[in-house]
Amino acid sequence: MLNSPASSKSSLQWKPNVTVASIIELEGKFLLVEETTERGNRFNQPAGHLEENETIIAAAIRETLEETAYDFTPQALVGIYHWQHPVNGITYLRFAFSGQLGAHHPQRQLDDGILRTVWKSEAEIAADGELMRSPQVLLCVQDYLAGKRYSLDILQHLGQVL
Repeated sequence: MLNSPASSKSSLQWKPNVTVASIIELEGKFLLVEETTERGNRFNQPAGHLEENETIIAAAIRETLEETAYDFTPQALVGIYHWQHPVNGITYLRFAFSGQLGAHHPQRQLDDGILRTVWKSEAEIAADGELMRSPQVLLCVQDYLAGKRYSLDILQHLGQVL
């Protein structure tokens, strides 16, 4: 029944949310943002949604700047993570990047909902697990610390970017 109208209709309605995240380490601590969510304040990597006419790499650069006021240059893909939120059922496909932290722009206002930036160690992130936006936060850090790095050449953009 793979080609039945009902299965075609339901597959057209479901779309994962494509997100990006930046895994930024400095002296054993990782840059996180504290943000307001429907479950209260939570911690996350600088992260957000891919926008129309944007490459995945450009999204990571933009989201990091908007949420932290830091420039960021992605240098490697740490991993791709598929997660479904257990409460609202939304599915996320996250592309996590490591790279070089650049200039800070302290005069820049952070995105709506972002309260502040913080630096936490892997142990602090693990201990504060219930305060993380998702289990992806700790897993991305662990994969980064395990040395997972994939060339950015693995990402191919076939569309026109404005």
